Amino acid sequence: MEKALPAIPAKRYFTIGEVSDLCGVKPHVLRYWEQEFTQLRPMKRRGNRRYYQHHEVLMIRRIRDLLYDQGFTISGARNKLQELVQMERDKRRAGEVMLEGVEVIEVEDSTLEDFEDSTPPPESDEVSEKLLLVRRELFEIRDLLSANH
Repeated sequence: MEKALPAIPAKRYFTIGEVSDLCGVKPHVLRYWEQEFTQLRPMKRRGNRRYYQHHEVLMIRRIRDLLYDQGFTISGARNKLQELVQMERDKRRAGEVMLEGVEVIEVEDSTLEDFEDSTPPPESDEVSEKLLLVRRELFEIRDLLSANH
């Protein structure tokens, strides 16, 4: 049985060594995958040091799964990854929110009923409007960021 990969810490940037440990892949393999998968573009800083972001670590894990666990070739994994990215874009355009990596919290039905029956505070319309504005801004930021990848 294969050992599970460690949890990804809540950090903004990861070095190639950290990503190697988090994904169970040697650093030279990560550098090779950067050439084969155009979606992988770690930021490079002084001395050409690579810094990966959280979404890139998730993508590397997905690539690793396609190649090592599902038996895809590099070409097949590249095509499958493009399909998955396109599916996520289509869902986003359809208004679905992707919650990859977010844990689902089980809540008892009685707790939900408490929320449904409660009367909202008088300022809830103002709060809801502000939340909608923040949500819209976040979607715009996400679209801008995904357009650059």
